Amino acid sequence: MSQILPIASSDNGFRQEPPTLRNQYEDDIVLQNILKRMLPHSVLSDIEPDLVQFGDRVITDIAEMGDNVEDPHNHPQLKQYDAWCRRVDQITTADGWKKLNDVAAQEGLVAIAYERKYKEYSRLYQFAKLYLYSPSSAMYSCPLSMTDGAARVLELLGTKEMMDKYYSRLISRDPSVFWTSGQWMTERPGGSDVGNSETVAKLIDEETNTWSISGFKWFSSATTADMTMLLARSIHPKDGTVKQGSKGLSLYIAEMRQSSGHLNGVRVHRLKNKYGTRGLPTAELELIGMKGQMLGNAGRGVPSIASILNITRIYACLGVVCGLRRSLVLAKDFALKRQAFNRTLDKTPLHITTLAKLELIFRAGAQIVFYCIELLGCTENTGTTSDQYKKSFAILRFLTPIAKSFVCKIGVDAISESMEALGGQGYMEDVGIARQLRDAQVNTIWEGTTNVLAMDTLRVIRETKGQCIDTFQQMINDKLSTSLSHYPQSLDIVQAVQLAMDNIKSFVQSMKSQSDMETNARILTFALGRVLAGTLLTEQAAWGVKTGGDGATEDVLVARHWCLSREFTQPLIAVTATKVEEEVKIVFGSSAKI
Repeated sequence: MSQILPIASSDNGFRQEPPTLRNQYEDDIVLQNILKRMLPHSVLSDIEPDLVQFGDRVITDIAEMGDNVEDPHNHPQLKQYDAWCRRVDQITTADGWKKLNDVAAQEGLVAIAYERKYKEYSRLYQFAKLYLYSPSSAMYSCPLSMTDGAARVLELLGTKEMMDKYYSRLISRDPSVFWTSGQWMTERPGGSDVGNSETVAKLIDEETNTWSISGFKWFSSATTADMTMLLARSIHPKDGTVKQGSKGLSLYIAEMRQSSGHLNGVRVHRLKNKYGTRGLPTAELELIGMKGQMLGNAGRGVPSIASILNITRIYACLGVVCGLRRSLVLAKDFALKRQAFNRTLDKTPLHITTLAKLELIFRAGAQIVFYCIELLGCTENTGTTSDQYKKSFAILRFLTPIAKSFVCKIGVDAISESMEALGGQGYMEDVGIARQLRDAQVNTIWEGTTNVLAMDTLRVIRETKGQCIDTFQQMINDKLSTSLSHYPQSLDIVQAVQLAMDNIKSFVQSMKSQSDMETNARILTFALGRVLAGTLLTEQAAWGVKTGGDGATEDVLVARHWCLSREFTQPLIAVTATKVEEEVKIVFGSSAKI
């Protein structure tokens, strides 16, 4: 006789045990092993207690701050006028947003990089903390990225007065002193194409280098920041002329408010209604005589922001990688607890295959972003005339667009798959993956979309006359040689990476015109990203085998699965001009031409 099961109600019946988060440093063997490989033992021993305590904070009080920011009732609000019809343009943000600012200062999330206590390793320490912080911070990492970029460009180009007034605040650990910086580049005529800027700057006091800046900025992320870096077209002080295109743009630094507390020639047109990053105030701004100072030389605005872009693009990569890591942790823990058809998901082969693919993408992205961070630290702590600086700078310039386009694109797709791994619960807002997905998506767009970055990769190839590919290959070969000496059994993996690199060179050599290169830029950029990931995963595996540390077995399997896949070693197939002519008809109709 069958047993009658109790009827479920809201108060009784089955309850699914939810996935849980543990200390985000202690629970992350991938991060730990990357730092063990890249940092001297003395440095890691010194910083690890801080990483452990921070790994706990990001799932307790910092997570609560982020949740407060994400509450729809606390999203940024704009009050343009007071009761007497006076323009006030007051933006209110969540209490959690203000607390996250204080945490960022106290924990040194910008300061660590510039205190340089650990010299070239300071960046690895800083970004390890940002990696832990970002998934819980409701995108406070965005103003931090721009603050970091502003500090770096001031360090390179700022006057003593600017260093004393601004730089010291941007790198402070004191919340009452600490300032954040915005970054206003995008205008209505173009985002990445800044050369069409309609914002102009007129010199009003040569002695104090004070300019009056007027125009309209289409996106101003972190509008509540204390200051900003912005591009504007300089009016020649003597003849009143301006130079069109990007060569007419200069870089300016300006405070958001005057000493009186009133806005500095800024009118907030409206707040942006965005898909993600909802707690982060982003606005359209009209500038009417905003007072600022030129930073660097006139007409050198675009080259001057290159150091900012290197940093902010790395932040974008990191944001996707740590967002994927947080999502994947929930999916993996859920698989251990969720039962379907009389077995838990971790015993279901198809589910395991899906999670393994996500794990590969996460580990590949983590290796790429931390390698870029390692290079960044090197360029900031070696003399600009040294061979090490020149080599690191050249590789970093080539890798940042590759890393951002490749890591962000595959990473966002992987976060979406992580959500799906929890079924309907993954789609629920308060589980936490939805926020990671929305916020990660912006990183495929901000600081250059995938296609824009692919074109930037081509630009580096063109500017270096192809030398960057040779430098890239030499770096790959050096790492593979070291890996093979540490782990001779990796020969088949090493040969697969070398074959993939040969395929890339053959692909480039097959391009007959600049148009062919542009058409296939995305294919090339992603191929370079795959090879870079394969090389770094192999390096990590070989190091693990040599040192005999925890996780070495998994690292070897990851390298093998990544590098010995069919896609990895297949020849690259170019998109032909004929195909593009057909595609334009598919998209825009039979009469369309390109």
